[in-house]
Amino acid sequence: MSLREQFGKDVLLTGWGHSRFGKLTDETLESLTVQVATEAIGNAGIEPGQIDEIYLGQFNSGMMPLAFPSSLALQVSDQLANVPSTRVENACASGSAAFQQGTKSLLAGTAKTVLVIGAEKMTQAGADVVGAALLGADYDMAGKASTTGFTGLFAEVAKHYEKRYGPVSDVLGTIAAKNHRNGVDNPYAQLRKDLGEEFCRTVSDKNPMVADPLRRTDCSPVSDGAAAVVLSLAPTGGATAPVRLAGFGQANDFFPAERRDPTAFAATRASWQRALAMAGVGLEELDFAEVHDCFTIAELLMYEAMGLTEPGQGSRAVEEGWVFKDGRLPINISGGLKAKGHPVGATGVSQHVVAAMQLTGTAGAMQLANPRRAAVQNMGGVGIANYVSVLEAV
Repeated sequence: MSLREQFGKDVLLTGWGHSRFGKLTDETLESLTVQVATEAIGNAGIEPGQIDEIYLGQFNSGMMPLAFPSSLALQVSDQLANVPSTRVENACASGSAAFQQGTKSLLAGTAKTVLVIGAEKMTQAGADVVGAALLGADYDMAGKASTTGFTGLFAEVAKHYEKRYGPVSDVLGTIAAKNHRNGVDNPYAQLRKDLGEEFCRTVSDKNPMVADPLRRTDCSPVSDGAAAVVLSLAPTGGATAPVRLAGFGQANDFFPAERRDPTAFAATRASWQRALAMAGVGLEELDFAEVHDCFTIAELLMYEAMGLTEPGQGSRAVEEGWVFKDGRLPINISGGLKAKGHPVGATGVSQHVVAAMQLTGTAGAMQLANPRRAAVQNMGGVGIANYVSVLEAV
């Protein structure tokens, strides 16, 4: 049973906008928000005054002084005066959290047209500030000193995985190389260079070990950027055909590390199951997926959490070519967080935008051959807050 069958309504992505990701010294959180919101509204073919509600996904957590950005989108137009606007925060899943809140407003009947924005400005903060802010998303490390930050947390996940299933250093290098290669074709990506497998697999002066076994190429970069999408109940006559939300799922895991199996990502798996069940499809019916590869070990675990392989066999999806652009389920055609960049509050919305571009044949050099259905997966913390969407071409 699809979302439309369950709720008697369509939820459509009718317009979208996306900034470049990277170190954007000439941009502010406001300028990025206004840029992508204006683009999304224009792309949807509507007037700003037709927006009933706004949701803005942003993490911040001390990375910049402005901690109350919900009304920034109103700067787009005087027509947005008095429109309800809410900041949504759920760590690195803030963008998808905002997307699902917008979806629920449509399903509840309190809005007919919703603007969802994800935005983050990170690079102006020092490495110590960014590191401390991100560690605020971990129960055990929040407020504590760390030389490796969130990389260290995912390095521990990788160590547990290796202890249970065997070495993964080479396969993580291949995942990094795959995503860097894909990022070359993404005009929004922060890192647009094909580094090759050998470089990504090897520790060197240019690719140092950050937290064993994770090298620099196993880590997504600190980024600025924004993305936006208009959600509607009916087509709006926009620049492209709309994209249908067929199903969505959310699941949260226990916060203390001692209450979680570090390699299972149980709540991530639950979010996938819920989204696919609502959409009434199986994994084999997807044409591609954009997943949360904040670190390469996260992408490897995602293959298992989504059910592409059994636990401990995620490397098979890489070794047999399943997740490459010409494979049975291409993963992170955009370059993923690894190459596209990871402005944390923007990431979930960005994933929906690049998926919508693929499904409408407007992805340019990234374009796959006629994809009809996709999934987007976004998470906060070490598998704590998990969101999955299933999108379909109309």
